[in-house]
Amino acid sequence: MKYSIFGICAAIVMVCMSIGVMALDSESESNRYHQHLESRQPDAGCDCDGTELCTHLPLVLIETQEVIPGLPIRDETGAEVGYTTTSAGEEMLRARISVISDESTNHHPSDEPDLESEIMIRVRGNSSRYFDKSSYLVRLIEEDGTYRSEEMMGMAPHYEWAMHGPYLDKSLIRNYMWYNITAEFMDYAPNVRFCEVILNGEYQGLYVMTETITNGEDCRVDISEPVENTTITGYVLRQDRGSHAEIRNITTFTNYSYRNLQKINIQYPRTGSLTPELVEAIEQDFSDFEKSLYSYDYDTSDYGYQHDIDVQSFIDYFLINEFTVNYDAGWLSTYLYKDIGGKYRMVIWDFNSSCDNYSHTLMDPQHFETQYCTWYYMLMKDERFIERMIERYQELRQTYLSDEYLNQYIDDIVAYLGDAIDRNFEVWGYTFDDYMISPDERNPNSHEEAIQQIKDFIAERGAWMDENIEILKQYGHESKNKKFNH
Repeated sequence: MKYSIFGICAAIVMVCMSIGVMALDSESESNRYHQHLESRQPDAGCDCDGTELCTHLPLVLIETQEVIPGLPIRDETGAEVGYTTTSAGEEMLRARISVISDESTNHHPSDEPDLESEIMIRVRGNSSRYFDKSSYLVRLIEEDGTYRSEEMMGMAPHYEWAMHGPYLDKSLIRNYMWYNITAEFMDYAPNVRFCEVILNGEYQGLYVMTETITNGEDCRVDISEPVENTTITGYVLRQDRGSHAEIRNITTFTNYSYRNLQKINIQYPRTGSLTPELVEAIEQDFSDFEKSLYSYDYDTSDYGYQHDIDVQSFIDYFLINEFTVNYDAGWLSTYLYKDIGGKYRMVIWDFNSSCDNYSHTLMDPQHFETQYCTWYYMLMKDERFIERMIERYQELRQTYLSDEYLNQYIDDIVAYLGDAIDRNFEVWGYTFDDYMISPDERNPNSHEEAIQQIKDFIAERGAWMDENIEILKQYGHESKNKKFNH
């Protein structure tokens, strides 16, 4: 009898999944703008004469007077000892950007720009700084050097942008895809647009223009400006390798007590707005949360963590990074923010190594890992937190994390990019022969293989999580956490 009931339940689940995907296709009222679905599609009917690049994607032209700084410098032993600077010894180079993004027509380098601006620019990233195809941090500025917030390819006004150049990711789509999908069910994920880039007249290939996690006039990160002459502010924190600006680095409770090797720094407010008093207030505020989380009262109604964090945000962050096996998350490139009077919320960042694209190690789909990360180590002791997580996972597998939805999403992106994929690999195609991921058999030999690799991973990962999601209950079991759960 129990097997008959199980079969009926399974059938009901499959029907619900089908209905969920159909609803997403036909009735979604999302505020997220998905470029590949809503903007100009590949158009072979452009009336240009064929003497210059013609693309349906936004086109970014950057002009510099010297080499962009930020490339790694190594000593005689091969150890990294710093980054290149400008001829004047500065970390960022003044340059000029032109953006051609009118959606009513195809784009050519000679077209009238929709945005022109002075910029400050440098190479960005950690391991990606060693790639032949550089990614860049760009800040729009006025002639006098002050920051200038402007719309970028239809994205809300902001002064700072990350230009991600997919290189290790041979599919070209990981960051674009997962940022957009996650934005459908989390409060906020960085806005993104595909574009093609020309640097000093030389074609650089396909890029993803990305909104940085600061207080731009953007979609849903609602961080209040510091209140003048007070220590009241909204703020963004980053757990990674720390900031070069020492005033941004803070000492937290877990950093001190648990010898957490990662550092936490203040990402926003900007350095110019920080005072020692403001830094101390942020440091104390965050340590108060961590002390509560790591106390024996961590799950009580009076003093528990739920008073400090948006629980749904932490659950969704765990699930998207687990589903994609994005295991830098929770240790590196980890962002959370808090508005005045609000609670801490997590923000996703960097899926370049997700879906088994980590360069040094095979990321086994049959595994959970994020429960060992700093704050999740304690959150996972709470059975209620895990029960909510399991319910949320099952909900997402019927919608945004279903195989049907994800496969269609991937196919639609590839169709949208069209000839831009070929143009990119006319420049960077040699990297298919330069195996960057070990062991060698994990490296795709073509863009088609790279896309199929993601689809295969999603199918295998989703099937395993469907069957094993409830094993997470072991981390909140009374017998494991008796001294905490009393």
